[in-house]
Amino acid sequence: MVRAEVTEAPISVTELADAVQDAAAGAVVTFEGVVRNHDAERAVTGIGYSCHPTAGQIVEQIAQDVAQQGRVRALGVVHRVGDLSVGEVALAVAVSSDHRAEAFAVCSQIVEEVKERLPVWKRQTFTDGSSQWSNIA
Repeated sequence: MVRAEVTEAPISVTELADAVQDAAAGAVVTFEGVVRNHDAERAVTGIGYSCHPTAGQIVEQIAQDVAQQGRVRALGVVHRVGDLSVGEVALAVAVSSDHRAEAFAVCSQIVEEVKERLPVWKRQTFTDGSSQWSNIA
């Protein structure tokens, strides 16, 4: 099972973890990247994520590439776009594998691939009312 998407809807890491469950798996590892309340020394109130129209295809390709390596039973990766508040999930990854070491390694690999390849931009809004764009989500 491979699930990959870019969505405007809130992300449930629990639902994603449930979706990758496999009776043959000895481990399920999840990652949730959440909006934090600061960036360096500046207080953040939220982040607006925007993406290129091909983002859905790219996240699907990342997931398929990793799945084809044969190291996991199932995986899911979901990136959120739109306006998010502090504490909301922006990126979720869930991986099931026969063993924990593979599950942790693949989960980390997916996060790094998404950060490197997915065309997503973020606009951070600060408590002073200012905002700043970045091409690194």
